Parts: sequence; structure tokens; C-alpha cells
Amino acid sequence: MSKRYIADLKAGEQVESQVFLVSSKDLRTTTNGAMYIHAVLKDRSGQVPARMWQASEILYNTLPEGGFVELKGRAENYKGNMQFIIDAIRPIDEKAIDFADFLPASTADIDQLWTRTLEILRTIKDKNVQLLVKQFVGDEDLITKFKRSPAAATMHHAYIGGLCEHTLNLLEIAVLVIPRYPEVSLDLVLAGLFLHDIGKTRELRCETSFAYSDPGQLLGHLFIAAAWVDEKCAAAERETGEPFPEDIKITIQHIILSHHGSYEFGSPKIPATPEAVAIHHIDNLDAKLNTYIGLIKSDRDKNSKWTNYNHLLGTKVYKADVLGQRPQTEA
Repeated sequence: MSKRYIADLKAGEQVESQVFLVSSKDLRTTTNGAMYIHAVLKDRSGQVPARMWQASEILYNTLPEGGFVELKGRAENYKGNMQFIIDAIRPIDEKAIDFADFLPASTADIDQLWTRTLEILRTIKDKNVQLLVKQFVGDEDLITKFKRSPAAATMHHAYIGGLCEHTLNLLEIAVLVIPRYPEVSLDLVLAGLFLHDIGKTRELRCETSFAYSDPGQLLGHLFIAAAWVDEKCAAAERETGEPFPEDIKITIQHIILSHHGSYEFGSPKIPATPEAVAIHHIDNLDAKLNTYIGLIKSDRDKNSKWTNYNHLLGTKVYKADVLGQRPQTEA
């Protein structure tokens, strides 16, 4: 039987013998004391909440969180949202899985994105900033992960190649915008944008699903990247035999540590330089637009002008293409 993707499910549809990834699971109790399983099922097209009534703790314990299951059941509409009711379920060996069915990927040519990224980074004029960037670019294992990594586990650019795509978007914006502000260093902005999320190559795991690694949970990508700058500056010193300028190093580390913009959103520091505040807003612009556009493209109800309410954005998204100028692409 051909793979049936979550994004294609219709309310009332019966599903037989399909494989999905269990993103999360929870054993809950109804008001009358019966146990049921609440889970989130995923594939490359999206995710859907699922329930299995009259469950048992024994069955619950057999289901792998972050692993794969074969199931049958039906899709249904619940308060305007799709959910899946599981009738039967069993774990399945990863060796039988085609992972391409479960990890969303960028539609862009990642090698072309990386080539353009290098073209922009080569325009950095300051020899010390260029030398630091060179230490990262020359780390083949790191760049392999950089080209594969998502930019986030959920929300924006949450797909294979998403980090490279997101980073290049930011560099392209900077090349257009920053020259209008001659007091702002384009060299520092380009280096900062390239490095601001590079710690996500260690923070996130993307083998069978997008999840946080132990270093990701314990340290986070801001700290990871700032520590790597220390390491790469030391490598640059060994290469040249000269001390790396401390003020350049800490300025770039500040950019990394402050790019979320506020304590509320996880920045240990508030942007305190023109370059840092520019990077925060450029980063936020691309992340938000990718999120809004993604919600419009993936919305199931093609007849509605609005998406469902998104609690992270705090709003529904208005989908109507009032000028008829949006490209018509598949979700």
C-alpha cells in the first residue's frame, strides 16, 4: 500500500496499515477512570494529534517515543482541527523505514545555497573577521552538519537544509540593507549572521526526527556557538602565530548571545551594538515570514481565508491572496 501522508488526510477517512513517527506520547485517564493514549504522529508533511481509547499501560509502554509505529484508524474533525483515532497499533523496526517519508526537506538545492553563502562571506574585508570565518568554513564535519541541519525543531525552517536556507536568506537581506547604514559594519553583520545559529548543528538531532540533543537541552545553541568562537579564535592564533583581537572576538560572541533580542526569548544579553540589533531584527524577519508563509501553505482548509489559531504567534493568519501575486506552490 502506498504511503498516505498526514497532510492529505480527510475527516472521516479510514487508514489501514500505515507507518508514522510517534513524536510524543502520554498515558491519560478519562473522567470515568479509563486509560487512553494521547500521542502526536508525524511524517514529512506535518503532524496530527492522536488518541487511542481503552488503552493499557502495557500497550503504552510498547510504543516508542521518537520511534515508528504501524497503525490503523480514522481521521476526524475535532473542534475545527484534524485528529486521528487509533484502532490498532504496534511498534515497527527502524530498518524497515524509508526516512525520506518522515523528515521534511528544503526544496532548494543545498549545494547551490552553500556556494552562494561562500560568495557572500568572501566579501568580508577585515582580515581578522575573514580569518575567523575561515576556521568555521574549513571545518568539513561542521559544514556537513550545517548543510543538513534544520534551523529549528518546529516553527521556522524546520526541515533538512533549513539552517543553510535561513542563513543565506539573512546574508542576502544584509547585503541589501546594511549598506544604507554606513555606521554599521557589514563585515561584522555578515560574520554574525553566519555564526548566530551555527550551534544548532549540535543543539538539534535529525536522525529520525528533529529533537534536542543533550548538549542542546543543557547548554543551548547560543552558548555552544559562543564557545566555538573561542576555539576557532585559538585555531586562528595557531595558524598565524599572532594573537586574535580580543575586541573582535567578544563583539561577535555578543552578537551570538544577544540575537534573540530579549531575556524573555532566551537571550542572556540584550543587543548592545548596532550590528547586534540589526542581526536580531533581520533574523526575526526571516523566521517570522517563513512561519507565516508555512502556515498558509500547510493549512488544510482551502476554503477558509484564515488558518487555525496559532498559540505561538498569538493569532490566526489571513490567507487571502488579495492581489493574486503569490506563487502557486504545493504545501
